Amino acid sequence: MPRRNCVLFLKNLVALRPLFLVPIAFLAPLPLLDDGAVSRCSYVVVVMAILWLTEALPIPVTALMPVFLIPMFGVLPGKKICAAYVNDTSMLFLGGLIVAVAVEEVNLHKRIAMAILSLVGSQSNLLMLGLMIPTWFLSMWISNTAATSMMVPIITALATQTVELETNEITQNGGVKNEGFEDMEIDESGKENEGKIPNGNTTHNGNNDVKQSKRKAAEMKKMSKGFALCVAYAANIGGVATLTGTPPNLILQGQANELYSGRAPGTDSGITFAKWMGFGLPLSIIVLVLAWIWLQIMFLGSSCFRKQDPAKRKAIKLIIDEEKKKLGPIKFGEVVVMVLFGILAALWIFRDIPGFGGWKVLFKEDINQESFVRDSTAAMLIAVMLFLLPAHLPEVTCSNKYEVSEQDRKPRYRPILTWKKTVVKVPWGVIILLGGGFALASATSASGLSKRVGCSLRVLDNFEPWVMNLILSLAIAAATEITSNSATATILMPIMAELAVNTGSHPLYLMITAAVACSFAFMLPVATPPNAIVYSTGYIKIPDMALAGLMMNAIAVLILNLGINTWGKALFDLDRIPEIFGNSTKSSCDVVGSTAAPLLSNFTTSLINNAVNMTTESSNLSLAG
Repeated sequence: MPRRNCVLFLKNLVALRPLFLVPIAFLAPLPLLDDGAVSRCSYVVVVMAILWLTEALPIPVTALMPVFLIPMFGVLPGKKICAAYVNDTSMLFLGGLIVAVAVEEVNLHKRIAMAILSLVGSQSNLLMLGLMIPTWFLSMWISNTAATSMMVPIITALATQTVELETNEITQNGGVKNEGFEDMEIDESGKENEGKIPNGNTTHNGNNDVKQSKRKAAEMKKMSKGFALCVAYAANIGGVATLTGTPPNLILQGQANELYSGRAPGTDSGITFAKWMGFGLPLSIIVLVLAWIWLQIMFLGSSCFRKQDPAKRKAIKLIIDEEKKKLGPIKFGEVVVMVLFGILAALWIFRDIPGFGGWKVLFKEDINQESFVRDSTAAMLIAVMLFLLPAHLPEVTCSNKYEVSEQDRKPRYRPILTWKKTVVKVPWGVIILLGGGFALASATSASGLSKRVGCSLRVLDNFEPWVMNLILSLAIAAATEITSNSATATILMPIMAELAVNTGSHPLYLMITAAVACSFAFMLPVATPPNAIVYSTGYIKIPDMALAGLMMNAIAVLILNLGINTWGKALFDLDRIPEIFGNSTKSSCDVVGSTAAPLLSNFTTSLINNAVNMTTESSNLSLAG
C-alpha cells in the first residue's frame, strides 16, 4: 500500500511538472545576465505571464506571487509591494461590487430586463434588441457573468416556445398523410392527374410543405443562435461604458495613477468616472448598434422584416408576462436599491465635472489641490448604507397586543444586505488580481523594465500613431480570445505607457486603447464568461461564434480607434503630452541597459505576432466551417 501511494504521488508530481519547469527554465539563463533590477524583474514578469496565460495556477493565486518574488529578488521592499494591493481603485471596485450584489439580491436586474422586453415587442429583430439592451445596461454596473446568466432562461424560453409554435403550424397546415391512392382521378387521356391525393392535397404541395418545414426549422435554429450571441456581445460591450464595468478599465485607472504619481507625487491621470463615461458610453452605444445590425444580417436575414404571426406574438407575450408574474409587485427593497443606485451614479458623474468643479469642491484639498473625496468615497458610502437600510417596511405580525409577547410585537428588521451573503457573492479573486497588477506595475516601473521594453518596441515608431494604435489594438483583441482580459491588461499597461512616451505620444493614448481592446473578445467560448455561458446553452457552435466574432472584433476595434482619435482626444487632452513626461524623450532609449529587456521584449513581440497569426487562422477556419 505505501508503495502504491508513492507511485500515485510521483504521478501527481509529473502531472504538475509545468508548475516546476516554468520557473526553473527561466532561472537557467539568469546568471548569464548582468545582475540588475531589470533582469530580476523580467524573470518575475515572464514567469507570471506564462502562469496567467496557461492558468497552470488559478489566476488570483498567481497574482499573489509578487508579494514574495519581488522582495526576494531585491526589486522593491515588501512593504511597498503589499501597499499596492489595496488602493483607491480597489476600494472603488469593491464598492461597485457590493452595490451589484444588492441589485441581484432584490431582483432589480430581472425587473429592469422584463420591463424592457415588454416594451420592444415580439418582432424577431426587436426581440433581439430587447435582449441586448438590458444585458448591456446591467453589465455597466453588475458583473458581465451575472447579467448574462440572468438572460439565459429567457433565451431558452423564447427559443423553445418559438420552435413549438412553428412545429404546430407546420403540423396543422403542411402535414402529408400516407393514405391509399385507389381514389386517384384519371383524366381523359388515361393519365393520372399528377400528384392528386384523396384528401385534397397534392404531392407537389406535400413537397412544398416539407421544404417549408425545413426552411422554418433552419430559420428557428439561426434565430436561436442570434439570440444567444446577442446577449454575450451585449454583456462584453456594456462593460466598456463605465469605469467599474469591467476589470481592465480599473486596471488602466490604477496603473495610470501609479504612473503619474511616480513621476510627480500627488498627481493622477485624470481618469474619473465622469470622464470615462463620456468616452466609453458613446463608444459602447455605437458598437452595440453595429453588433445588433451585424447579428441581424448574420442570423435573421430577411425574416426580421416579415410580418409577425399573431400566435407567435401572443406566445412571446405570455412568456414575458409569466416572468413578470414570478417577480410579483415591486417591493420596498427594490425601491431602496433603485434610489441608492441612482444616487451613486449621480455622485460618480458629478464629482468632478471639467470646467465646473462638481461636488468635490465642498470638501478639503491637499497641498497638490487634489480633493480629499474620490469616486471610491461615494462607492463605499452607498455600500455601507445597503447594510443599514431595511429590505422591508417594519411591521408587527399581530394587531392584538394582549395576545402576543413583547418580543413578538417588535418590528421585524432585515437589512438589504448581510455580510454572510455578500462575502459569498463578491468575486474576491478579481480584487486580488487588481492588486497583483498594481504591484507588478510598481515593480516594472521602479526597476526600469517597462521603459526598456517600450524602447525595444520602437520599431513601431515608423508608423503613424493611429496606425500603430490600430495594429496594437487588433493584436490585443486577438490575444484576449485565449487569455484572461484582466491578466493581459495587467501585463500590457506599463509597456503601453512607456511605448507611447518613447514614441512621442500621450501615455494614455495607447493605454486606453489597450485596456478597451482587452474587453473586445467575441470569437471563442473561452474568451470571456459571457461567451462560455451562451455557448453552454447548446444553440451555437464554435465555427458560428468564430465567424460572427471575427467581424465583431474588427468592427469594435475600428470604432475604438475612431473614438480615441476624435472625442477621446478632446476628453483626455491627448494632443498635449503632460509636462511630467517632458524628460522622457526618444533619446532616453539610447541608454544601454540590461540584456534582460530584449528577453521580455521578444516575449511580448512573440505574443503580438501569435495573436495576429491566430486571428488569420481563426478567419480561415471560420470561413471553412
